[in-house]
Amino acid sequence: MLSYLSLVAGLIILVFAGDLLVRGAVGLAERLGIPPLVIGLTIVAFGTSAPELVISLEAASENAGGIAIGNVVGSNIANILLVLGAPSLIALIVCHGEGTKRSAIFMIAVTLLFLALSSDGLLSRLDGVVMLSLLVFFLYENYRTAKRHRRHAQEALEDEFSDVSEKSTLLLSTFLVIGLIGLPIGAHFTIFGATSIARDWGISETTIGLTVVAIGTSLPELVAALMAAWHRHGAVAIGNVIGSNIFNILAIMGTTSVFYPLPVPEDIFQPDAWLMLLTSLALLPFIFLRKPITRPVGMVMVVLYISYVGFALHS
Repeated sequence: MLSYLSLVAGLIILVFAGDLLVRGAVGLAERLGIPPLVIGLTIVAFGTSAPELVISLEAASENAGGIAIGNVVGSNIANILLVLGAPSLIALIVCHGEGTKRSAIFMIAVTLLFLALSSDGLLSRLDGVVMLSLLVFFLYENYRTAKRHRRHAQEALEDEFSDVSEKSTLLLSTFLVIGLIGLPIGAHFTIFGATSIARDWGISETTIGLTVVAIGTSLPELVAALMAAWHRHGAVAIGNVIGSNIFNILAIMGTTSVFYPLPVPEDIFQPDAWLMLLTSLALLPFIFLRKPITRPVGMVMVVLYISYVGFALHS
């Protein structure tokens, strides 16, 4: 009973926190002259990836490497098929914007790097340092993009700030902070409930990481993307997914392997890790052809994800 109550309570917290996060992030982006895509790639992506970091560190410290790595691989698959597919049922997900192509290519490169580093069966401390170094580069590039965009929009910003009170800016900042705090808390309760239920059903550790924990830790991204679609902020949704996938590999696998070198389960490459790469590549046509993710495409993505979870649970 406690597991089911924890699951329901976590989902409720996630919905409210996700709504506040998107409202605060988009509002501040508009007031500070920062592209919504950059906000999605950084602040929103980092906030929604916090549960993956906590779960992976905790799993690695308890010698549950299958959950730690399966969590990231499964979350990245869920981020694209589910987190972009489900919101497109509400509204078109626009896949173009300043920096989207560059960020998508970087996501593919980071995914290939993860596969290469994992191929010898171990993510070492040196591998972790390499990934964290690339994370610093990614954040610096987004800082430069935001700074350049803000400089170009300076005149418009001055006009906008003349009509914006400090109180409203403070309120948006409060929304953002509450959202960033609430999402990991909601995810924690959700994951605790779902994992306990899954273990009672006799599901293996790696499968739990790839499915139950991955879905649980992707819930913040899903809720944030759903709220972004509801408020017609598609750039936040696509930025959130690309940024979260980059953070999941560089920040979470990087940090975890620095503290706890991770043995890579052989079955992670059969076929889950390759599916992570394939789903990432599937985004490129939408981004480079400047085509939105429509409702029919979103339905296909959601069905594919449900099929993947069903296959993983029964394999």
